[in-house]
Amino acid sequence: MRLFAATLATETNTFSPLPTSIDAYRETVFLRPNEHPSETPLMCTAPLFVARRRAERDGFTLIEGSCFAASPAGTTNRADYEAMRDEILDQMKAAMPLDGLLLGLHGAMVAHGYDDVEGDILERARAIVGPGCVIGVELDPHCHLTRKRIGLADVTICYKEFPHTDVVERAEEVLDLVLATLRGEVKPVSSVYDCRQIQSYPTTFPLMRGFVDRIKSMEGKDGILSISIAHCFPYGDVPEIGTRVLVVTDGDKARADQVATALGEELVSMRGKTQPQYLDVATGVAAAVESNESPVVLAEPADNAGGGAPSDNTTILRHLIDAQVEDAAVGPIWDPIAVRLCFDAGLGARFPLRFGGKIGPTSGTPIDAMVEVVGLARDGWQRFGPTRVPLGDCAAIRVGGVEVVLITKRTQALGLELFTNLGIDPTAKKLLVVKSTNHFMAAFGPIAKKVLYIESDAPLSRDYRKIPYRNVDRPIWPLDAETSPGLIV
Repeated sequence: MRLFAATLATETNTFSPLPTSIDAYRETVFLRPNEHPSETPLMCTAPLFVARRRAERDGFTLIEGSCFAASPAGTTNRADYEAMRDEILDQMKAAMPLDGLLLGLHGAMVAHGYDDVEGDILERARAIVGPGCVIGVELDPHCHLTRKRIGLADVTICYKEFPHTDVVERAEEVLDLVLATLRGEVKPVSSVYDCRQIQSYPTTFPLMRGFVDRIKSMEGKDGILSISIAHCFPYGDVPEIGTRVLVVTDGDKARADQVATALGEELVSMRGKTQPQYLDVATGVAAAVESNESPVVLAEPADNAGGGAPSDNTTILRHLIDAQVEDAAVGPIWDPIAVRLCFDAGLGARFPLRFGGKIGPTSGTPIDAMVEVVGLARDGWQRFGPTRVPLGDCAAIRVGGVEVVLITKRTQALGLELFTNLGIDPTAKKLLVVKSTNHFMAAFGPIAKKVLYIESDAPLSRDYRKIPYRNVDRPIWPLDAETSPGLIV
């Protein structure tokens, strides 16, 4: 058997002021065939990583294609998308004949002229490999699970966890089902239920934790091969946004329809119940300061680089400084210019610095302060599951009682290394502000005595009714009170 694996992925915030060009991919994941590191998967490359480890054992030949991935931001430049796509497709053509494809995609990528990038890739791939080739796809649950891509792929599986700590396990399942299909052991059929809702589903909260544990227990029984929940990506203004349930069974469409409908109806009943409570800045900070336990972690989802935000909003930081809060740390703030100035000033230097608040109105105003440089690190990184996420050069500065981590490679707060790289012990702080929606919980949850979620004035509002959608298929909750959920595949 001959299998081909490749990746082309990003999460596109169509409202983001940060355009995405090929340079953003070069800064994150930009690998040609056989250049992928052997020790760890990178962003959306787990199918290739897993297949490489298993090729000899499972008796197939792996042909590696290119892997391209960029940190979440705005819409990808059309010419750059087409160049990367066509490079992978040309490699696919050169590798023919192929028995299977393993594609690590994101599921919420948008390029100029392409609302459904993944559907476009799959359509062109299917035209090359033909109907007999088995196509397996791994997606992020924050995806747009379109009818088109489900119809073109044989096996589609989303990560189950949020934070996404199970990317390797789900890639293993994709490969398992592709191989089982090729060997004639199973015949996957898919059903999709559209819940007609936009919502967030952290699996660190009891309601979704129990739901995900239950669907995992259903897999492998009564002909059910896989169940995926596409949470949706709220900041992509595309027609097929929204929560969808995907059920894959072994040749039994009626069973798939039944299970997808039951689970979909259950998710509809959870509307408004799966997200945490969001506090305003002053209330959240006051609650953290008054707590008798530490550290208290304050999450700022609205400035999450993982959702395409700049990660340079200054509102919470300014409140901490003005309120003279002590023993606090904030990170990350993306400001390559400020980092450069800190390196120029040197460790221990005190000098006037303007930082943050650079990209647009929702970034807030820059902070102008006399700062002390308390930490410097070249080529910093943080861990997220098995992956090392680059931070670039980093600087830590102290303003009053607050220490701030500045980074050059825009990303969200994921691992404790974000602070420890620079000599800051997060466990010793009274208060930690992390710019992240929920991925931070994998590392910061275990050390936090309390976690509070703050709704700041940064761009990623958690009230989806405030987002100026133009292309979304309506009606959909919470934009509309009455909706019509149901099976669509």
